[in-house]
Amino acid sequence: MTTKDAMGREFDERPWGTYLVLDDEASDHKVKRIVVFPGKRLSYQRHAKRAEHWFVVAGTAKVTLDGVDRTVTAGEAIDISIGTAHRIENIGTDNVVFVEVQHGTYFGEDDIVRLEDDYGRN
Repeated sequence: MTTKDAMGREFDERPWGTYLVLDDEASDHKVKRIVVFPGKRLSYQRHAKRAEHWFVVAGTAKVTLDGVDRTVTAGEAIDISIGTAHRIENIGTDNVVFVEVQHGTYFGEDDIVRLEDDYGRN
């Protein structure tokens, strides 16, 4: 359920962790802080209207881009082009924290096409 934090920013708890919207004032980008709990992963997904840039600030993750896995640690970044299938998984024992910058023409949750999901979401 999407709620607001003490500063009025969008915050949501998901089965895999949490996200906090840091900036969504501009029409061409949105910025989130995302936390993925140990052993959890986001859905394998793609977007038609946005690209994403992920900068990992804590933890160790496995990132999958179009079926290719890569280990990413704090200080590393990943670029995800529009239409690229992607997923991040926490393979460590501490939370994975990353900042996601979305760039495109639309940032709604209905631009998520889930290809696989551990939690039965479409």
